[in-house]
Amino acid sequence: MANTDLQKLVNQVEIKSDGDVFHEIFRQRPHHISTMSPSLIQNVDIHDGHDWGTVGSIIYWNFTHDGKEKVAKEIIREIDEEKKLVKYEVLEGDIKEHYKTFFVTVHVDTEGENNLVTWTFEYEKMNADVEDPTSLMDFCIAVSKDIETHHLVAN
Repeated sequence: MANTDLQKLVNQVEIKSDGDVFHEIFRQRPHHISTMSPSLIQNVDIHDGHDWGTVGSIIYWNFTHDGKEKVAKEIIREIDEEKKLVKYEVLEGDIKEHYKTFFVTVHVDTEGENNLVTWTFEYEKMNADVEDPTSLMDFCIAVSKDIETHHLVAN
């Protein structure tokens, strides 16, 4: 059942590193992101009893956003290998203080040498005073660039 109250925010960033590798990081190895973007992501853990990279996996994030240490508990709702897409739903944490519902989708489009990472937020605000999550989108774009830099330096 689709929630018609959800607002949407979409942003894209072009990366030079391998799109398959980028997708695999968010699907299978999000716990490695803290090594690639340590100033933004401090720790990523999986909930007991779940495996990395499977629908239903519950992931805990410790991150720094807008100069503040924050946390998020997310569940993987969808993985589409063909589209190189992972969709998370935020269950608990700082984001849920402002939004009733919050989904984060990251997917990679590859055309020849070009890879385009698309971040999509679908959300319902707690009230009309809540700002759109543009600074959180900027945060995700910055994490993407950190991952790319890490892979370009490593290769």
